Amino acid sequence: MVYNQLYPFEGLQNYTSGIIHHVRLTGLKPNTRYYYRCGDPSIPAMSNIYHFQTMPVSGPRSYPHRIAVVGDLGLTYNTTDTISHLMKNDPNLVLLVGDVTYANLYLTNGTGSDCYSCLFPDAPIHETYQPRWDYWGRFMESLVSKVPIMVIEGNHEIEEQAGKQAFVAYSSRFAFPSKESGSSSTRYYSFNAGGIHFVMLGAYIAYSKSAEQYKWLERDLAEVDRSITPWLVAVWHPPWYSTYKAHYREVECMRVEMEELLYSYSVDIVFNGHVHAYERSNRVYNYSLNPCGPVYLTVGDGGNREKMAIEHADEPGKCPEPSTTPDTYMGGFCALNFTTGPAAGKFCWDRQPEYSAFRESSFGHGILEVKNETWALWTWYRNQDSQSEVGDQIYIVRQPGICPVHKALPASWFAYR
Repeated sequence: MVYNQLYPFEGLQNYTSGIIHHVRLTGLKPNTRYYYRCGDPSIPAMSNIYHFQTMPVSGPRSYPHRIAVVGDLGLTYNTTDTISHLMKNDPNLVLLVGDVTYANLYLTNGTGSDCYSCLFPDAPIHETYQPRWDYWGRFMESLVSKVPIMVIEGNHEIEEQAGKQAFVAYSSRFAFPSKESGSSSTRYYSFNAGGIHFVMLGAYIAYSKSAEQYKWLERDLAEVDRSITPWLVAVWHPPWYSTYKAHYREVECMRVEMEELLYSYSVDIVFNGHVHAYERSNRVYNYSLNPCGPVYLTVGDGGNREKMAIEHADEPGKCPEPSTTPDTYMGGFCALNFTTGPAAGKFCWDRQPEYSAFRESSFGHGILEVKNETWALWTWYRNQDSQSEVGDQIYIVRQPGICPVHKALPASWFAYR
């Protein structure tokens, strides 16, 4: 396939991609190494020989050895450090939680800008330099040619163009198991990796209870058999629980719509990006500590060219004006003052909230090692002194005895609905 990035204005350079090939491999055995080449032997024009390892079979005691989690990568010197350190940890699977290349921070002639939005404050469509996707792909080849990578969209993948199209590069350059998971979109889907069920959600596509994504999520969660995939992990780009000033409570409407559903199915872990820093929460639900709520992990510190987030909303004078926080893409405003708890009557806490366990403004990546059906090791590695240093580490423990989970429903239930 090929895709275009087209602009309805003179002076902007349209883009047509090279040919992109998506290949479906069938009959693969679990937990097996396969070797492959790409190209056309009749020319001849063949790549080097690469290899990859398939995921282990789904089961309560079968897991990928290491899962790398990274967000907001881009293509910078910090990106180079992050990917170098990540590869030294030898992951079996990579989760990229949005904001892939930051191609939309460059004009169509390749020129970057420190204040891109300032150049076109009133323009209905911003330029985006699509060759950045090609550069990024070549840079990442040493990793993604041998390790599966699963991606969800971020705001920098919107990339508006003529005909009200968006997310075209994102949807074209990656392959998604949307059809296999019953989704009608590349922007939300699910998959299994051993005994883990991942739900990848879209924050930049309708998510209200009447929207198709929400209805799909209900169906998907109801079909999860926790005796086979005990761990349930949700991934989307902008965090619900972040204490940084940047993007503070920006997607509160998404939380209001979806949090109860995820909580009712005892989601164990949530991965987010967007905020360019690291933060780990305690188990939380509706801004209160809750032993059955998920652990939220923000890893938007992969190496992007934008600023690192360093200010916290609970610091004196740093609480943002509420009118600056609504979801600018989906619309709506749900971030009201808190009505209960230590921050009652306020828009921000006046100290680090009790649900925020650890936060640090450093570039890095995370590694998730699920050991069995009840506990996993999470480690965040920060990029410092040209070495990958452990910045945070914790065991995450499931307690199905005190946090009952829904049982999988029969297929006839969905047919009836």
